Amino acid sequence: MRYILASGSPRRKEILSSMGIEYEVMAADVAELTDKTAPEEMVMELSGLKGNAVYDSISGGDDITVIAADTLVWHDGRALGKPKDEADAFAMLKALAGRSHSVYTGVTLISRISGVRHTDVFYDRSIVKVAGMTDEEIREYIACGEPMDKAGAYAIQGVFSKYIEAYEGSYDNVVGLPSELLAKHLEKIRRSV
Repeated sequence: MRYILASGSPRRKEILSSMGIEYEVMAADVAELTDKTAPEEMVMELSGLKGNAVYDSISGGDDITVIAADTLVWHDGRALGKPKDEADAFAMLKALAGRSHSVYTGVTLISRISGVRHTDVFYDRSIVKVAGMTDEEIREYIACGEPMDKAGAYAIQGVFSKYIEAYEGSYDNVVGLPSELLAKHLEKIRRSV
């Protein structure tokens, strides 16, 4: 079985490697647009768009599994994506400081086994509590550059870790790939080969 990660994310690569999975990287190049309004539906649809784009680009008859994921931060009934600029990052971090929010990751697994296509779509949700932050602390964090390509303008595993008061659920889910749930779904695929 060839495993293909439909993402160039260094964090997702680290998680897959830590799971002992050998994989190739084929980052999906798709417009991440959805008309879904529920966070779990949004991340599952967007991971599906990425997974299908990569799956459809692979020729040959090998047994393969494409692993695609999409992560979003959900706070006060709206999605916080990657910040557009430093002002946007500041607004996001100001909203998250001193409060709890949810992180959703949708995963789409598309397998070709003996020429037959199988699709498995699921999501995980974690809750993260951020400590209170002063405006100066927020500006200092933005200045380090870390928040600019992260959903919700922070990385739980980076410099921002000192502002994480608590979390519930999968830590890896917050990073970008729910390893525990992914392992269970990949095992189902392995058993069907």
